[in-house]
Formats: sequence, C-alpha cells, structure tokens
Amino acid sequence: MCRFIIALHFPPDKQNLPFPVMLQSIFTYIFTDETFRGKPMKPSFSSRLKNFLQGAFSPVRLGLLLLIASYFAGTGIGWLSRHPSFFSFFPWNMESSVSSPADTSSTDTSSTDTPVSTGLTSLSCAIPSLTAPSEGNWGLSFQQDGQLPTGNATIESLKKYDAYYAKDTDEKVIFLTFDAGYENGNTPAILDALKKHQVKATFFVVGTYIESEPELIQRMTDEGHTVGNHTWHHPDMSKIASLDTFGKELEDVETAYKNVTGKEMTKYYRPPQGKYSESNLQMAKELGYKSFFWSLAYVDWYQNQQPSKEEAFEKLLNRIHPGALVLLHSTSATNAQILDELLTRWEEMGYQILPLQDLVKS
Repeated sequence: MCRFIIALHFPPDKQNLPFPVMLQSIFTYIFTDETFRGKPMKPSFSSRLKNFLQGAFSPVRLGLLLLIASYFAGTGIGWLSRHPSFFSFFPWNMESSVSSPADTSSTDTSSTDTPVSTGLTSLSCAIPSLTAPSEGNWGLSFQQDGQLPTGNATIESLKKYDAYYAKDTDEKVIFLTFDAGYENGNTPAILDALKKHQVKATFFVVGTYIESEPELIQRMTDEGHTVGNHTWHHPDMSKIASLDTFGKELEDVETAYKNVTGKEMTKYYRPPQGKYSESNLQMAKELGYKSFFWSLAYVDWYQNQQPSKEEAFEKLLNRIHPGALVLLHSTSATNAQILDELLTRWEEMGYQILPLQDLVKS
C-alpha cells in the first residue's frame, strides 16, 4: 500500500520531500475524507484501488501505472525530469511552485543535469507539523488558496538560521522579490512598474549579472531596491561542505556589487534552485547573511513557454496570502507585461507591498 503511494513520488533515495512529510502524505491520503484539487477523497483505500483497476485505461491510469511500474523496476521516475511533456497525460495542473531551475547564465559545470519541476511533490497533502528544517529542495504544499502554504520547514524552525519563507500574520502585506540570472530586456519594464507604484523589491542576482548589467544594478540601487546575493555560479550549494568555498560564492558577488555601486551589499541570500541543507543555512548565518525562500512562485522561467496573462493571474491572485514572500523571475516577458496590473490588483485586494527589510525587522 505504501509502495503504491510512494510510487507517485520519487523513490526514497531521490525524494525531494523529507521522509516525515512523505509519511504524512500517505496517512492523509488513506485515512482522511477530504477534498483534493476539488474532488472527494475516499477514505477507503481498497475501494479506491479496486475502482482504479476496474476502470477504463484512460491516459491518467496509464500514466500512474507507468509510475508504479517504474518504482518496482527500481528506476524511479528521475528520468521524467528530462521529459516534462509526460505530464500532459494528466488533466490537472501539474505545475509546481516548489523550485525553479538553474538560471541559464550559470557557469557552474559540476552538475549538467538541471532539475525540472515535475510537480509530483505538489501531490502530497503535507500536514504542517515539521519541527526542523528539512534538507533538499525547498518545497511548498498549497492547502487552500489565500492561505499560507506548508513549507519544508516552519517559519519558527527557520528562525534559528535567520531564514525566512513568509511572515506569520493576518495583516495583508507582501514582500516582493525577483531572481535575476541574466538579462533579456525585461528588467527595465519591471523597474518602471515598481517605480510607478512606489514599491521597493529585492533582486537576487548572480555575479555574472552584475558584471554584464552594471547600469541596471546601479538603477536598482538608486531607486531604493535591495540587491541580494544569488551566488556567483548558481551551483547546488547544499553540496558544498566547506565554509571557505561556500563563502567565496557569496563574497565574489559582494565584491562585484561594491565595484559597481561603491556600496556594501546587503547580506540577503537566496539558495540557487531552492537547494539547501541545515549546515548551509548555518554557514550563511555565520557569514552574516539572512536566507530567503518563498511562499508563492509560479513557472515563469521557461523562455519559450511563457505563461499567458490569465495563467499568471490565476496563480498570483488566487494564491496570494497575508505575509507572502513572492518569487518572480526578471527574465519573464509575462512578468514584465503584467506587473503594473498585478500590483494594481494586489493593491485593490487590500495588500501593501513592503520591502524585505520589514520582514527581517518583524
């Protein structure tokens, strides 16, 4: 029974979600009588399995059976990270807000297999009872629109590392951030919209971005935005065990920023791809950094598969919540197109967009 449910995720040695969350997902799936993506969840596992096997072999059933077979064959579904089109089988939206792939400007060659968010982790019905940060990829489980999603770790457990993913509040405030790995012409329009609405955002940039776009870095600084550290090479920082190596990824960005602006960089850090470990968070803290994940993001980074305005608003308006830490990519043409209207819509919903410093102060 458990193997059937686990087959919907990666095998244990390739799990993105921590094992306790996976177990919680299994128990929730089997024993609760709730709705999942708007459909009833039957409390009887045996009846659900029987109906599944007796039903017509729809694309959904064929897809799930393939996942199960791959698990028992010992191959798991890691190969799906290179074949995201497989998920066109499924009628529900398999898009995940869990993590974003490496910025294409990354010069890191230690890993050439860039992860792709398949959305499988969003199938879990995780229960918010984690007591310590879990290592791996930052992940979110959205229980209900308009409410704080469940993360790999709780807001409280991240505090000891000076790390954040949202603010625990009923006050309608938002903290807006952008990840910038390279420039493709969309950032000026984003900055124009922010200036129009008098919103101060944080741009997490890689080192090569500072080298290639000093004018934009200077404009961000001059207009009151914070430029944060997204490392120099955009590597998987969770695999770095040495404080010296970890620190160099950040310090080189600090140096480049100071060379451009003449100012010290604010020590705000976002782990590339959301990959982290507890030791990483501790190292960042020892270097004087605050670490930031996110509580709302959407798939906006594929240049040739940009979401429509309607698709973007469906996620960014329905899932916005009090205390949200929003992650957008400055490379997105959709974000550049909609940001002015998006900020207006958020404001009409009663939200105030605050600088990230206000989250740290709280």
